[in-house]
Amino acid sequence: MVVDEEGHAAATGVDFVERLGPDASAIVFAALRDPADLARAAAVSRSWRTLVMAVHLSKIQCLRLFPEVSCFTRIEQSATSASSSNNGVNEEDAGSTATATAWENHKREQWVYMRLVHALLSDRTWKGCIAACIGASSTDNFPEEGIQNTLVPGDHMNDMESYWSSGGQEDPGVPEFLVYKLCSDLCLIDEIRIQPFRAYQQPGHPIYSARYVRVSFGCPKLPLRLEDLVSEENEGQLTADDNYIWMYTSSEFPMLQNVLQSFKLPRPVLCIGGVVKVEFRGRIQKQVYDDLYYICVAHVQVLGTPLLPQELGAAPSEDGIVLKYFPEHEPPQDSGCSRPKWHDIEARIWRALKATGQVIGFNQELLSRLLGPSV
Repeated sequence: MVVDEEGHAAATGVDFVERLGPDASAIVFAALRDPADLARAAAVSRSWRTLVMAVHLSKIQCLRLFPEVSCFTRIEQSATSASSSNNGVNEEDAGSTATATAWENHKREQWVYMRLVHALLSDRTWKGCIAACIGASSTDNFPEEGIQNTLVPGDHMNDMESYWSSGGQEDPGVPEFLVYKLCSDLCLIDEIRIQPFRAYQQPGHPIYSARYVRVSFGCPKLPLRLEDLVSEENEGQLTADDNYIWMYTSSEFPMLQNVLQSFKLPRPVLCIGGVVKVEFRGRIQKQVYDDLYYICVAHVQVLGTPLLPQELGAAPSEDGIVLKYFPEHEPPQDSGCSRPKWHDIEARIWRALKATGQVIGFNQELLSRLLGPSV
């Protein structure tokens, strides 16, 4: 019994994590749905924070909120950050250099995903996210009718008509698309706005709209260079689908005529890689001069919120998409985050799940990505 200075029995706290053990405690912590609750739990004690990191709970919460996060295969830092990553690791507890490095990766992942989920859930101010044009599937007259005109609000600029025009087609079923680069590798997208073009200079003032539109979000397979973007001299070369890893495609939205139409996504979607493709399907209007179908667009907006452009980024790799973490924004170092009996928690959770057939709210494939291969 513990006695205080006045001789009274002092209450002693009991850490339920130590009492329950890592396996049962992991199931309890996985029930925390609010990232703020998880952050508070991680701040209670060293053992609680160790458990949160070992079971990848911050990443699990990101996955629950935004399934697109599952495309990240790892977090990548520069050599500068990696060289300082051994600070605060108790090598005796870790048992080996390899284990210490793995534990540093746990700490880094915890910090990065907490930053990401905080940004995803923070108050948002939706704004236009298009930074540049990558290219169009076809253009009738470049640069006069190029994709760069769709960045101008409305359908006129300097008293001249401003729009993009596809090439003409005899078949009204031939689709067209426009590809844009966003202002950040990670953008939370909520809405797309599109205004078809009305040709006031042609008989009957026809509207060259499409029947349907859909959008796709993705990541370039190679970093985009300045010369890859559309300019007055460059029509854009990287429009083919095999230049990108597409991770989200919306359903088709019916288009109206000659209005700035809003297309709200069913939920805000995390665009990873900073590339948006706007695809137009079904042609409506023939041009009287050549009897061919065209699609013409006056203006396109992609409304969303850029996420931590100075801290996080995305890049392709041989094994998937890498979540990049810039070294000038280092996570705080621990004075000592020892692992005690937690260092084999992944293996023990796998053994327990295999024995009971239970999962922590996820299927086996997803759990494999979080905890590594089963043992």
